[in-house]
Amino acid sequence: MKLIQRVGYYLGGFSIGLIILAFFLNGKKTSCSYGPDARVLKNIRLKKIVYSNHIQSHLEDYNLDSVAINYILKKGSIDFSKSNARQKPCGMYNIEGEFEKKDIILTVENCDSIATITTLKIE
Repeated sequence: MKLIQRVGYYLGGFSIGLIILAFFLNGKKTSCSYGPDARVLKNIRLKKIVYSNHIQSHLEDYNLDSVAINYILKKGSIDFSKSNARQKPCGMYNIEGEFEKKDIILTVENCDSIATITTLKIE
């Protein structure tokens, strides 16, 4: 069997496998959060999010709402050098992101069943 035939069989089988996989996973809520940022952000998003009183006033002052916070928690990145993930009982994370051309930095206290946003900085 020639090399070109082997490559053809391989690509044919690979493409059939992708189609079958897409068929079985279609409509399911699957995600591939393997990086440290993605895992922590997903963990925070799955919990009940509580805003401190200080955050409520900041959101009103800068004309932001929970949509902006949820966007940062989905698309933001965690600065692990400024975070304290091993703090007991709840880890502290600095999450940086951009929403409507504003750089937003959140400090989130990530506990077992609740995530509290303690500080909000807009630059």
